Amino acid sequence: MDWSAPFCRVRASQPRIPELPELVAGLRPGAVPQGAFRVSAKAGFAVCGFTLLELMIVVVIVGILAAIALPSYASFLRKSARAEAQSFLTDAAARQQQFLVDRRAYAASIPILNVTPPTDLATKFTFTIATTDGPPPTFTLTGQAIGDQLKDQCPTITLDNAGNRTPTGCW
Repeated sequence: MDWSAPFCRVRASQPRIPELPELVAGLRPGAVPQGAFRVSAKAGFAVCGFTLLELMIVVVIVGILAAIALPSYASFLRKSARAEAQSFLTDAAARQQQFLVDRRAYAASIPILNVTPPTDLATKFTFTIATTDGPPPTFTLTGQAIGDQLKDQCPTITLDNAGNRTPTGCW
């Protein structure tokens, strides 16, 4: 069965591409045809593959791309963790407001609010609450980066009872 039959009428001026046995038949050992086949000196078979130099060039290119992409990827991971911490602080602030309505005072710690940070976030931030009971009562929620998250542009983020978010460029 001729598999090239459906493609014979693609272009009238298109040259016929010879098949591998036709290419190899007229070659002497060591000759390199136009199709980039090398003939083995042992048995006259066509050899296809890559040279060590070609592989080394690919390894160098991949290494350069990795050196450029890896710091950018790590930066996006830190930015994503910061966004998740901001979401957690916003949720904790909403629970603080509800706690104030229910008990007429703010909660002094995060466990009292019955809210826990996600496990992956707990390895990147520590969260604290600072409250004052004076008239009017206030609170400040703080997320402090730890570990690799310290390399982020905003290692400390805060949110208070009035909705003030600092640093402003990080929210």
